[in-house]
Amino acid sequence: EIVNAVDNGALVVNYFGHGGEDGLAVERILLKPDVNGFRNYCKLNCFVTVTCEFTRFDNPFRETAGEFTYWNKQAGAISLITTTRQIFVSFAVSFNNTLGKYLFSYSDDDAYDDNEYPSMAEALRLAKSDPKVSGINQKRLIFFIGDPAMKLAFSKPNIRLTKINDVPLAQATDTLKALSYVKLAGEVTDVSGNLLPNYNGTLSTTIYDKLIDRRTLANDGTRLNGELVILDFETLGEIIFRGQSTVKNGQFEFDFVVPKDIGIPVGFGKVSFYSKNEELSLDQSGASINTLKIGGINENAAEDNTGPVITLYMNDENFVSGGITNEQPTLLAKLEDLNGINTASGIGHDIVAILDGDETNPVILNDYYQTEIDDYTKGTVSFPFRELEPGLHTLTLKAWDVYNNSSISEIQFIVFDKDQELAINNVLNYPNPFVNYTEFWFNHNSSEPLDVSIQIFTVSGKLVKTINGQTTGGFKSTSSLSRDLIWDGRDDFGDKIGKGVYVYKLTVRSNILNKKVEKIEKLVIL
Repeated sequence: EIVNAVDNGALVVNYFGHGGEDGLAVERILLKPDVNGFRNYCKLNCFVTVTCEFTRFDNPFRETAGEFTYWNKQAGAISLITTTRQIFVSFAVSFNNTLGKYLFSYSDDDAYDDNEYPSMAEALRLAKSDPKVSGINQKRLIFFIGDPAMKLAFSKPNIRLTKINDVPLAQATDTLKALSYVKLAGEVTDVSGNLLPNYNGTLSTTIYDKLIDRRTLANDGTRLNGELVILDFETLGEIIFRGQSTVKNGQFEFDFVVPKDIGIPVGFGKVSFYSKNEELSLDQSGASINTLKIGGINENAAEDNTGPVITLYMNDENFVSGGITNEQPTLLAKLEDLNGINTASGIGHDIVAILDGDETNPVILNDYYQTEIDDYTKGTVSFPFRELEPGLHTLTLKAWDVYNNSSISEIQFIVFDKDQELAINNVLNYPNPFVNYTEFWFNHNSSEPLDVSIQIFTVSGKLVKTINGQTTGGFKSTSSLSRDLIWDGRDDFGDKIGKGVYVYKLTVRSNILNKKVEKIEKLVIL
């Protein structure tokens, strides 16, 4: 879960508890191999560890997990606020609470307004200077690693909800009932609440059901004065809608059908907004709390007995079941239903993937589902797998619509070890036959660029054209399909060649493995 949260783009990761040079917690919840496997490309975080020697950087003979977190060249952390020696719990609690006030700018003891933020290093300096921390020597064990002038990438305020079912918020009395159709509207504003009429972009909205009261399990046997220690706490409710909509001239609206699995008692949910403009230069955010009532059942809901349509791919939408991938493929699931997909996590109603029939380790995918822009009936699940074993794998995915109708789909794929073997399959050119344009396609198992050569021969064996190129690759590439080479039907001298059948040889070479693979296919020119 920690690795998934990092890969999904958590801005701040704050760990409080046992830790050491090799990782976090006695249960080994995060170790050096996990850190090296982070895939939060272009979404680097501030990693805060209030623990012991997680980043003991002064021993050149032992590299620590904290150092690996920062050294990760393509992912990991942009900065660390981290400990280098053992610290005591009493100090750790006081320091962590104090740091949060300055890092997230809700302290009344600094010179920053609530919507202004110090740099991460300055937040640490302010925390160490705070009276609750300044007199304790252990503050010297906490360091900042990174650019001291860098600030966290906080979005600007504000985004607000203005209408429910076309009724202004001040007059609205509607409750979001199970299976009811809902339309919400709002606007993007500046910090003073003024509409931004020139703001155009895409809004991401997450709507949560009512808060959930929870209790710790007391399964570690901890006692205080002879009594088991049980703590009560609240968490956000289940997500009942996660979707995208267009913002035009600072205003937006979107609609959806409320899932059947919401909590029936009526109470206030939470709406969270995040928007990015077309130029990717201004991110806005906002929330609506204690304004949206959720609960009850729509007794007049239309009937729906049909489950969602599910289409599965690996890495990209050109994947064909039975194709090849590397050890870290990304599952893409395209879901479509007239009333939308259920993500409210009713008992047994999650979006679930089962790999190779292992039902004891299901992959819950609710948090990885996102609707298409301005269309709640369609959406995509995108989930990155890690370190799969080489060989044939079968993946089954089950999803439910908001009426709790289910569907199941299955896909097979073959994992090749990219560090030991270069593999290609599904070699073809499209269109075929063609007149003056075709693309050469093939699947491969490499995440690094590959050298590609295509030689085209007549049926008598005469070479008429050689095309050289490279596949796209790199750390952000997830596609296992190459369609980078094209041909216009002309020979090496630029002359149009005759109609008929030709043979081509595809040669793919990996410079890292020093290996190559060849395939021969036919094409037809009209």
